Amino acid sequence: MLDAPEPDYASDFSAPRRSSSPGRMRRDLAEDFADTYEEDSPVARRRGGVRLRLRGGLPRTRWGRIAAGVAVLLFVGVCAGAVMIARNALMHDDRFMIPSSAAIEVQGNEHVTRAQLLSIFGEDVERNIFKVSLADRKAELERLPWVDHATVMRLLPNRLRISITERTPVAFVRQGNHIGLVDANGVLLDMPTDVQANSKYSFPVVTGIGANDPVSVRAARMKIYQRFTSDLDSSGEKISRSLSEVDLSNPEDVRALIPDHSSEVLVHFGEDNFLDRYRKFEEHLPEWRAQYPRLASVDMRYEQQVVLQMQPGSGVPVAGPASAAAGSSAGANASGTPAPSRGAAGRSSAATGSAALHKQPAKASVVHPKPAAKHVPVKKPAPQTLYHPPQVVHP
Repeated sequence: MLDAPEPDYASDFSAPRRSSSPGRMRRDLAEDFADTYEEDSPVARRRGGVRLRLRGGLPRTRWGRIAAGVAVLLFVGVCAGAVMIARNALMHDDRFMIPSSAAIEVQGNEHVTRAQLLSIFGEDVERNIFKVSLADRKAELERLPWVDHATVMRLLPNRLRISITERTPVAFVRQGNHIGLVDANGVLLDMPTDVQANSKYSFPVVTGIGANDPVSVRAARMKIYQRFTSDLDSSGEKISRSLSEVDLSNPEDVRALIPDHSSEVLVHFGEDNFLDRYRKFEEHLPEWRAQYPRLASVDMRYEQQVVLQMQPGSGVPVAGPASAAAGSSAGANASGTPAPSRGAAGRSSAATGSAALHKQPAKASVVHPKPAAKHVPVKKPAPQTLYHPPQVVHP
């Protein structure tokens, strides 16, 4: 009878013992997990930072450090030598030579001629393009009066490009018998040689600035001019184009010559309210012109009155009662009231602080004719008045 084999069982088989406390088992697992992933946990990184382990580093021996230093120096020397060789090749390669002035492009010039610009690059022709100093050429270009801003670029292998921005003139300027142009910054410009360029300008002539004035003075007066013209043109009517001349010699009194049929009238605008004063002048000019045909200047700087100045020698001869009545009629102001006498007009002008006008009237002169004979009684005529004093009117 065969005995059934005994089953093989592990001699030391022990079933896992369940922890008597589930909470304790969870704590054990948490501790094992924390020990395993402690270094990679975000908490650990926040506490101790990121730990880097370098698998190399500087040699620990003296000879090893010397060998590393020599290797670094050799690498730097090789790089520097390669750069020098490349630079030497570029500087002496014929492919980078500027062959002629045709290899220099010019952009943006309207008043400055190509010949004026190329005169600055005359020594650069047949020269290596890398030997041309772009900063020096830019500075030389911007010294030209018409050039406001310049840019110089290299176009490999052998070309240059010049791009300029020209100044914009805003008025003609008179200096003696010479007429030129001026921009908003007070830079004086020569008249362009192109006839078509001259014909497109329609500006007033500015006086009161000169080449001997500092640039800061010219710039300040041109700011006054721009404020004056901008105020006149603020209504969109382009009134400034009708002005003949603008005098900026006194910053506190802008004076302008305004054409009126076959003559011109000098108008004092002061330093503000330019458009309102022009409106008043334009409104009353026909009335003043009808009453005073030889009107020369109008001072609009005062609030409640206007000072009219006649041309020198424009007086009406006064002789006898009829002529005296005519003179008194001509001396009446625009509102129909009698004009003040010469002394009253002088006091009124002094009281209001009226400045010296553009043209001063001639001094009064009285003509006394000689008697016809020594013993024959001759009645002397009344003296003749050869000018009218400034008239003060109330528009």
